[in-house]
Amino acid sequence: QVQLVESGGGLVQAGGSLRLSCAASGRGFSINFMGWHRQAPGKQRELVASITSGGSTNYAESVKGRFTISRTNAKNTVYLQMNSLKPEDTAVYYCYADSGSNPIIRYWGQGTQVTVSS
Repeated sequence: QVQLVESGGGLVQAGGSLRLSCAASGRGFSINFMGWHRQAPGKQRELVASITSGGSTNYAESVKGRFTISRTNAKNTVYLQMNSLKPEDTAVYYCYADSGSNPIIRYWGQGTQVTVSS
């Protein structure tokens, strides 16, 4: 079992920055992909960014050039640096971690609110 604990959400003005963190803990696990999804009110959850254990990254088009995902494998921690925030970035942000290979199990954090005011 893997537990994910997120931190770093909050209220920020448009154009501002926030940094989200997500730490994974547990026993006897190895993590492959880590990443972030978000869900705005009335909308489906969408992928924001992901990163492999080797550091390869993938971003949603809407955040490219503004958000940066990184991770510290030794600490099983993933970060999301969010710059030039827009009101449309307002959502609950959920981190996830994929563990195992067959099957792959996806674990989710509890979510952290990000609110961007105009």
